[in-house]
Amino acid sequence: MGMGEAGPSAAAGTQSEERPPPLPPRSSPTPAVERSSHLQSKPTTALSSMNIQTLSFPDGSRGTFSTTNDNDAGAPEHSSTPASLGAASVGFNPIGNDIDESMSVMSLAPTLRPPGDLESLLIGDMGKRSPAWALLRSQSAAVQPFETIRAEESTALAEFAAEFDDIPDETEKNWSDEDRLKLWESKLKHFMILSSAGKPIYSRHGDLGLINSSMGVVQTIISFYEGAKNPLLGFTAGNTRFVIVTEGPLYFVAISRLGESDSQLRAQLDALYMQILSTLTLPTLINIFANRPSTDLRKPLQGTETLLSSLADSFTRGSPSALLGSLECLRLRKSHRHAINNAFLRTRTEKLLYGLIVAGGRLVSVIRPRRHSLHPSDLQLIFNMLFESGGIKAGGGENWIPLCLPAFNNRGYLYMYVSFLDSHSAEPGSERDPSAGNEEIAIILISPDKESFFDLQQMRDDVVTELKKKGHLDLIKSAAQHGRATMNEIAPGTHVSHFLFKSRANVQFCMPSLLPAFSNLISHRRLMSLYHNLHATIHAKHTHVKVLHCVGEDSTSLAWITPIFEFYCVAGPNASRTVMTQGANKIIQWAKREEERLFIIGGGVF
Repeated sequence: MGMGEAGPSAAAGTQSEERPPPLPPRSSPTPAVERSSHLQSKPTTALSSMNIQTLSFPDGSRGTFSTTNDNDAGAPEHSSTPASLGAASVGFNPIGNDIDESMSVMSLAPTLRPPGDLESLLIGDMGKRSPAWALLRSQSAAVQPFETIRAEESTALAEFAAEFDDIPDETEKNWSDEDRLKLWESKLKHFMILSSAGKPIYSRHGDLGLINSSMGVVQTIISFYEGAKNPLLGFTAGNTRFVIVTEGPLYFVAISRLGESDSQLRAQLDALYMQILSTLTLPTLINIFANRPSTDLRKPLQGTETLLSSLADSFTRGSPSALLGSLECLRLRKSHRHAINNAFLRTRTEKLLYGLIVAGGRLVSVIRPRRHSLHPSDLQLIFNMLFESGGIKAGGGENWIPLCLPAFNNRGYLYMYVSFLDSHSAEPGSERDPSAGNEEIAIILISPDKESFFDLQQMRDDVVTELKKKGHLDLIKSAAQHGRATMNEIAPGTHVSHFLFKSRANVQFCMPSLLPAFSNLISHRRLMSLYHNLHATIHAKHTHVKVLHCVGEDSTSLAWITPIFEFYCVAGPNASRTVMTQGANKIIQWAKREEERLFIIGGGVF
């Protein structure tokens, strides 16, 4: 018996020496009967006994998150460490039982998935947009262009309103030459004309005595390149662009800080050259300088400075007609325009070459010979003379003007009979479209016969009588006073603020009213600068761009050209590409529907 008892004791001593350290104390196991009473017995689709709750957010979206079932009387109690409490406080449960072991590893990785109540904000609903978001987005898209940049700020156009103020001449005792020269340099745009001999002919700003030395420098630079058989076309100094056009013995110089391209400035200088030819004709100009190269051309052009200045100012303000090289017509029903053309044709005299009716600077009707047509540049000269310079209107009544139309024939004169009809002026205090001109109606009759004054006068009386009898004169007056259509009338619901639409086949364009967003001088210039940039980019040499979408800090713009039309539009800085495209499609569809009202197609032909 002793030996039997000693054996186990020795074995126990050996085992105690080799036994590993004891494990930490474990909780006593729950009896099977007691554990079975805590089993989950209610039906559920959850993977654990956690409650799945839904949280609705202010933007309309919903998210789900999990919480422990603290309200269940049968739920076991878990001891929590500080680390586990921190995890639970952000929506995670520590791993400590069989329930938590059923959760995936990803659900516990804070770098892979956010807490439960933030899940819908950061993962599940990124593609959704609530009604509140859509409303806010629609309101932000309605912001008008250039609202983020004001003229009062230190911008290049802050003093644009003073651009057209005259510079005091030498008779002003309170102004020194230095102050006058500084004021001249502050102008954003200059046009100069001088002869190849260096004689000054015209300058938009300042008298010729003030800028004579500057013209001498320009003439020297141009002559240097002419002598090298490499004509100077333009150069840049700082933020100022110089463009030179040479036409025979005349040099035309444009100096601009308004961001126009060389081709656009060159087209403006060509228009000034056409204005000079309309006064002198090409043979007369050549003969003057052939006999005396140092001739002072100011004397033959005396009295036409106002025509040159009004044309130059229209370029500085921004002229859609000059930019697009096309004309704008008064919007009329096709049947009404057809009846006006027929009245024109019925009263036509044999000595008539062209007949025009113009209202507010927009063409109403034109009759012409079958094989002749008027070039837009010639019509722009006529409109500038009648509606911009004010010299012809100041005479009132009837006018008989010898005129050369360079695009038609630059070697001779035609004779133009002009009569302004009475029209109702705008109501006092009413807001006017700054680019619409006035509402005066003019009848223009052009003949190659300088003895045809009385014939054309009789034709004018017959035309007016015919138009009054049929009520068409009142229709013209009403359409001229109504002005251009607004964007709400053209494409309601779109966020496009303004557009230019040119019909290439008819060489005519249309646009909406500038009111109210572009009614002042500075906002109109900003708009035209944007159109100049779009036009220059999409018409750049060797370019293949047909659709151009530009996004800036103060506006969003779109240009679209096809063989049939050119289209340019502008909207606020928050307008999306989808909004711009939808608006452009609506406007183009409107222009196609209204084509025979917006444009003169063919006109009256005899």
